[in-house]
Amino acid sequence: MIKRPTLPYKYIFSLPMSENYKRQIEQQLWNIANTLRGKMDADEFRDYILGFIFFKYLSEKMELHANKILAEDDIKYTDISESTDDGQEMLEAIKEDALLHLGYFLKPTELFKELARKGNANSKEEGASNFILDELTQVLKHIEQSTMGTESEDDFNKLFEDLDLTSTKLGRTEAAKNDLIAKVLGHLDKIDFKLEDTEADVLGDAYEYLIGQFASGAGKKAGEFYTPQEVSKVLAKLVTTGKTKLKSVYDPTCGSGSLLLRVAKEVDEVSDFYGQELNRTTYNLARMNMILHDVHFQKFDIRQEDTLEHPQHLEHRFEAIVANPPFSAQWSASPLHMSDDRFSQYGKLAPGSKADFAFVQHMVHHLAKNGTMAVVLPHGVLFRGAAEGHIRKYLIEDRNYLDAVIGLPANIFYGTSIPTCILVFKKWREQADNILFIDASQHYEKAKTQCYLRVSDIEKIITTYRARKPEPKYSYVASLQEIAENDYNLNIPRYVDTFEEEETIDLNEVAAGLAQLEDEMQSTDQTIAAFCDELGIAKPF
Repeated sequence: MIKRPTLPYKYIFSLPMSENYKRQIEQQLWNIANTLRGKMDADEFRDYILGFIFFKYLSEKMELHANKILAEDDIKYTDISESTDDGQEMLEAIKEDALLHLGYFLKPTELFKELARKGNANSKEEGASNFILDELTQVLKHIEQSTMGTESEDDFNKLFEDLDLTSTKLGRTEAAKNDLIAKVLGHLDKIDFKLEDTEADVLGDAYEYLIGQFASGAGKKAGEFYTPQEVSKVLAKLVTTGKTKLKSVYDPTCGSGSLLLRVAKEVDEVSDFYGQELNRTTYNLARMNMILHDVHFQKFDIRQEDTLEHPQHLEHRFEAIVANPPFSAQWSASPLHMSDDRFSQYGKLAPGSKADFAFVQHMVHHLAKNGTMAVVLPHGVLFRGAAEGHIRKYLIEDRNYLDAVIGLPANIFYGTSIPTCILVFKKWREQADNILFIDASQHYEKAKTQCYLRVSDIEKIITTYRARKPEPKYSYVASLQEIAENDYNLNIPRYVDTFEEEETIDLNEVAAGLAQLEDEMQSTDQTIAAFCDELGIAKPF
């Protein structure tokens, strides 16, 4: 089950707003989570909460857009009568414009606030909530259907398929299900996400907040789709170093899409976002996340497929690539891949039991000549031999693509406590005769069982990377010759000496202390023996 957040709202909501407002939002989000608590596991009710937040966003976006169109006529979108000819004519014109600019369409009676109001009408009278399940189901279908035959069709296709309003987990009877859903909509309707404020991203932040809480509260199953925000910041800052605009950013294992969006926060503009995700539910989350963060449907291309076995963007090369692939995952390692351009030049494939380097090879293939890629991997990739050692050597000796190795603290990822590292690759490197090593494994804050990178820890990593400066017990710039002498073993302690010299022990002083202790023991024995003689009892020695 999801637990009360260990990190408060202040770590999540990034834009300036009052502390009271932040607390109000967090409380309402928590009320929503608690409404479903006990009904299902966190990774299951995640789909309902995030799905309804997305529906609310689409509704409010639709209403704001329509109101702008209707401003000259001095009427509001909800004033339009859907039963009249004039109303239908106005709706058709608004629909045409909305499909062009928003990619979808909702009628006034289909808006989130209308269903929330209807579902909670007369809520003070027990059992008096209006039945909205069937209507809500149809509205969600209509959103997807409105995009058919348009450019946004693929981006909205089956977006709400995980929102199963017929599930018995919501209640045994239709009335019980309806009551529960009405309560969730009612709590969510009380939150003002300030969509009219173009500078704010309250809804996007709230969505990210919940994704992170579901990941941290539900273990590996729910956490596998999410990279902790602090790690995302490090990856994003690494790949945007020296740049204010990006033509493209790509994540081959994009999960909920949070990492792609984090990169966008580090630059003024990203022209296009690309991603691929195997899990269908998580793929839907990623598409919702992009739209929620106001990324136009024409600017992102996220596909659902196995990245290694069925890559979807082979024709593209990307300026920035970020990834947190599943650690040491299994893959086919089929000999057929030796004819694949992603792997053929290496001469060997990553082992079937550990796909880490297969993901690296895939990403390197997609990296543009002026691009940077940063990938999170388990420490084993730094020193394991056999095929992985061969691939590692090829990337360094033959291609010279590896730019930096950064060690992270243990226990900063949800669902695993293993220490991890970040590998940074460039096809054109400014300092091509060395590789930077950073050991940031001891720089973190611990909250209960989870470790976190503080702002100062992140800045230290990025400052060191950009300045490429050696620092005792923290960073080291190793020449390629030194790497070769170590047989291309990249284990960080080989390069960054963190050994703490112990205080010198004076053995003569220790010996004198032992002699004094022996004298004291003999004196004590004599005293005990004297007492035993007086009492007429046997001595204990």
